[in-house]
Amino acid sequence: MAKKSLIEKQKRLKEKSKYSSRVYNRCKICGRRRGYFRQFKMCRLCIRKLAHAGQLPGVMKSSW
Repeated sequence: MAKKSLIEKQKRLKEKSKYSSRVYNRCKICGRRRGYFRQFKMCRLCIRKLAHAGQLPGVMKSSW
């Protein structure tokens, strides 16, 4: 779980950013900024948890 202060800071930067490279993506569920998948708008940990629970349509655990 990300710090709430960092999440709020990122929201402020998004509104009035001097440089576009300072804006970064965060997971919609936990707020993590690393391991982010744009397609799902979530981090890898949340994707894994929801996929194992069967809550992401079209995503299944691979096994071979």
